[in-house]
Amino acid sequence: MLSLAQFSDGSSLLLIRTIFAADEQIGNFCYGGGNPMRPHRARMVYSLVSNYGLEKQMVVYRPEGRSFDQLTEYHADDYIDFIKSVCTNNVDEYMTQLRRFNMGRPGEADCPVFDGLYEYCQVGSSGQGAMKAEASGFCHMKDFVLAILNALDLKPADLSSRTHIPHPPLGGMHHAKKAEASGFCYVNDIVLAILELLKVHQRVLYVDIDIHHGDGVEEAFYLTDRVMTVSFHKYGEFFPGTGAIDDIGTQKGKSCTVNVPLKNGMDDVTYQKD
Repeated sequence: MLSLAQFSDGSSLLLIRTIFAADEQIGNFCYGGGNPMRPHRARMVYSLVSNYGLEKQMVVYRPEGRSFDQLTEYHADDYIDFIKSVCTNNVDEYMTQLRRFNMGRPGEADCPVFDGLYEYCQVGSSGQGAMKAEASGFCHMKDFVLAILNALDLKPADLSSRTHIPHPPLGGMHHAKKAEASGFCYVNDIVLAILELLKVHQRVLYVDIDIHHGDGVEEAFYLTDRVMTVSFHKYGEFFPGTGAIDDIGTQKGKSCTVNVPLKNGMDDVTYQKD
C-alpha cells in the first residue's frame, strides 16, 4: 500500500497507491425538491468500497470541516454569513439575499437552501478539495500530506511532487463564485485547495475535464499568472455558457487561461483528427 523508493542520487519518493477521503457525513445532506444533485451518492461509494474490502488497500483519510475563516480565505464574508444563517424555516426573511447570491427554495433553484447547508459546505470543501487538487497532479496539500508523513514518521523532504493521489467520491465544486452559488455549487473547494498550494508553491496548473466549463475556478484566477487554468468542456447552448476559445485571461493573467470548447458529439476519434 505504501512504500518509500530510494534513488542513487540520495533522493526518495513516497509511493502512495490510493488515498481515500472518506466522510460518511456528507451523505446525510439533501438538496430536496427533486434536485438532481444528491450527496447520498457519496455514501453509496463508501458502501461499495467497504463491502468490496477495498479499505484494506487504501489509506483512509477523514478530513475535518473547514472553519468560517478558512472558507472566507476566498469567499466573501457576507456570503458565508448568509449560508451560515439561512435555513428552510427562515428562508422567506432572506429573499433579497437569495436573489443576490443566486439561491432559492428547494425545488425552485439549482442551489437551494436546505437544512444543514453550512455544515455541508464545511465538510464538502475540506479534505475532498485537497484530494481533488492532489488528483490533478498539483503536488501536496500541506496539512493533508503532513498528517500522512507524521503517521509514517517521515519528513516532508521524503515526499516527491510526483506522488499520485486519486480523485475522491465528492468534491470539485467548480462553478461556485466568490459571492455566488451556481450549478449546485456553493463553496469552491478547488479554489480553496489551490490557495493552499500557492502558500508553498510558486505556480499551480489546474486541468478541468468535466463536461461543463470550470467557470468558477477560471474567474478566481483570471488576473494572475500564478495559476494556469485549463478547461476541456462542451460548448454552445450548454451550461454555464462560458469558456470560449478566446477567453485567455487578462492583465498579469493574460495567456494563463486556456479553454478547449468542444462541440456536441465530440468523441475520441474526432478529437484526435482535429
